[in-house]
Amino acid sequence: SLVDQQRQHIGLRRLRLERRQDEFGESFQFNINGISIFARGANYVPEDVYLTRPDRQATERLIRAAVSANFNCLRVWGGGIYPSDDFYDLCDRYGLIVWQDLMFACGVYDVNNSRFYENIAEEVRDNLQRIRHHTCLGLVCGNNEMEWGFLEWSIPQTEEMRVEYLKQYEVLFPALMAEVCPYVDYWPASPSSGGNFDDPNAENRGDVHYWQVWHGNKPFTEFRRHYFRFLSEFGFESFPALKTVKTFTTEEDRNIFSPVMEDHQRCEGGNGKILSYLAQYFRYPKDFDALLYVSQLSQAEAMRYAIEHLRRHRGRCMGATYWQFNDNWPVASWSSIDYFGRWKALQYVVKRAYDHVLISCEEEETAASIHLSNEHNHAIAGMLVWQLLTLSGEIIAQDQRRVEVAALSSARVFALDFSKELAGAHRRERYLSFSYFDEREQVARRGTAVFVPYKHLRLQNPVLKAALSKGNGVYEIAVTAAAFAKFVMLDLTHADVIFSDNYFDLDAGETRLLTVLQEEIDLQTLQSQLVLRSLFDSY
Repeated sequence: SLVDQQRQHIGLRRLRLERRQDEFGESFQFNINGISIFARGANYVPEDVYLTRPDRQATERLIRAAVSANFNCLRVWGGGIYPSDDFYDLCDRYGLIVWQDLMFACGVYDVNNSRFYENIAEEVRDNLQRIRHHTCLGLVCGNNEMEWGFLEWSIPQTEEMRVEYLKQYEVLFPALMAEVCPYVDYWPASPSSGGNFDDPNAENRGDVHYWQVWHGNKPFTEFRRHYFRFLSEFGFESFPALKTVKTFTTEEDRNIFSPVMEDHQRCEGGNGKILSYLAQYFRYPKDFDALLYVSQLSQAEAMRYAIEHLRRHRGRCMGATYWQFNDNWPVASWSSIDYFGRWKALQYVVKRAYDHVLISCEEEETAASIHLSNEHNHAIAGMLVWQLLTLSGEIIAQDQRRVEVAALSSARVFALDFSKELAGAHRRERYLSFSYFDEREQVARRGTAVFVPYKHLRLQNPVLKAALSKGNGVYEIAVTAAAFAKFVMLDLTHADVIFSDNYFDLDAGETRLLTVLQEEIDLQTLQSQLVLRSLFDSY
């Protein structure tokens, strides 16, 4: 008679970690059914400080947000917990690769203790048996930052600790992988160059955690000095939205250096660091709400610099998983989605930066190069247009070109020199606008570049306007600007929705059509609560 049974979904694919010697060092990339992909994602942390509170519906909201923002990968960070079965089922269903850290992080473990050794062996075996059938499982990693930490942190570098580390991550865990799921690739640590304490955060092989932007106080442009093979951890903090801050503050607490605001900060000295970076790029905000808004712009810009740079160098650079995707309580942190599921500016910006087709610009002084990156497995073709404009919309120079970019590649389309057009004060009064219209998808991608810090732009009042209408299953919002509008944000005073796009730029006279699903909100609420702002309105 039947004693027990299980029913599980499986999927058939070949998913491997590909490491090959090349002209730059050694590649590090996921290969699916013979196609090497650029991994686009973030680090997933526990969804709540109360571990039993999230249910399948809450987890699905996060997974759907990842897919909506063009993710194809999530790294499960080794300092948290092993996610629920629902998490892996949903990643299977929505097509996300899971980089699974084993739950060992930022410390040392006494594996010479036989009982502890047996305990962790059973823990790992049990979880591998639980998740090994999932289509999403792309990589199992031994730990977070412990190989690197052993060499770079203040951990006593004794021979006993070195041997214990190797015994745990390079002997025991590989043996368990071979026993339980030999078809899944194993990586000893993150970051690592392959193990045995061999330069574990090397740029030209393995994966890298890069924190010089943020912890090291380097400018955003520092990302462009590096060509990481796979950047598995990098991040930048911001404050959550005012609606979130109001859930843990009173009016008197709404100063970023108040005890309550500092208690709701994930990084020691983080509020001051946010303000320090803000001062490099933006004018001082006019009030507390504006400060929260601009902090999110700063975060989004930092991550945009990194991701666009890596994608411009596809082939050499093959992955970006920023820190971090979600929060487990309402707090100032590195997340792109806050505890209540509200999208920060970063989530909208990575939606564009992780798009299959990305148009981007690398500006320096008065020069600019425009690139088109294609993550489709087919070639793309269309028209790329650029204009050098005044902030009021006057065209100073322009050009256009029909372009074709091969599948799974990136190409520089224009190399521009505006040394004459941007001489003197013109750098504060002019900017570059560019767009690509894809012939196959009939979709336009847009971007802008400025040649001075945003705080030095002579922005004019864009007089933003929005017109709402009802479409097929969606509400349509047409947003217009009378002058160049930087970082246009739409929000609702009380309710929450996800817009099809947000925190975008508008040229003078341009109209941008956005949508909101009708199932999310009624038209009357949308009309009565909709607010618009841009960078001009922050000071």
